[in-house]
Amino acid sequence: MNARDNQRNEPINDAGLTEMANVAAASLRRRSRLRPALAIVLGSGFEHFAGRCNKVLEVPYQELAGFPESRVVGHPGILTLALCAKVPIFVLQGRSHFYEGRTLAEVTFPIRALAAFGIETVLLTNAAGGISKAMKPGTLMSVRDHINLMGANPLRGWLAETPSRFVDMTAAYDDKLVGLMTKAGKLAKVPVALGVYLAVSGPSYETPAEIAAFARLGADAVGMSTVPEVIVARQCGLRVAALSCITNAAARRGGKAISHAEVLSVGKSVQANSSLLLENFVKLHAESP
Repeated sequence: MNARDNQRNEPINDAGLTEMANVAAASLRRRSRLRPALAIVLGSGFEHFAGRCNKVLEVPYQELAGFPESRVVGHPGILTLALCAKVPIFVLQGRSHFYEGRTLAEVTFPIRALAAFGIETVLLTNAAGGISKAMKPGTLMSVRDHINLMGANPLRGWLAETPSRFVDMTAAYDDKLVGLMTKAGKLAKVPVALGVYLAVSGPSYETPAEIAAFARLGADAVGMSTVPEVIVARQCGLRVAALSCITNAAARRGGKAISHAEVLSVGKSVQANSSLLLENFVKLHAESP
């Protein structure tokens, strides 16, 4: 796979992706007898959660076949098998992004590997800009739906009949998991908003006119990740939940320029609340049917 694949009319090597996902999954199985049912992908501002878990093993992405190396500050690129509240989970410390020059097949490959391993649920986290007035910096937003404006789809060119490329996205975000996130917030005494996440390709931030248009479309927050992973997770039959940390007001929604430093700073300021929320979600997920 290379960064130019999405600019060509060549099909995805779906058989190769499946084979490589099986290789990565087999590598993980050999390293431990633990078999987590839940994986959490830590986006910008959520990296501190890994430090609250009891780590069983850590595997740099470069040691796992097909896992792309992240090139963004705050995304160390480590897969951790850990115990959170005595529950085994996978924690992916960082992700790759479309704006890094990766193909969406590369960006979403870790999800395929987790599915091949036998994961049942994935929780995706991200930093996002607040569009809705209710989404102020520091707000934690459980994603109930999304809008894909990245200009690409990770299933483009997929030819295999199983799993099908024609994925029903009516219930992309599992209602029961959304309910668990709300309950986790109440237990932690951490407010959790509910909203629609809109994905763009990045890496430049949006213009005021774009943000005004996104608001009219019904978006509450905007970011540069997550949606491709959700699509592939649903293709693989995984249950999906997503949590955004609103780290900044979108263009002209606040009174200052937007920077990645602000994203990391706000994420750090709410790390106690976001970590406690994730921990409670892990507990509730383990207890739910």
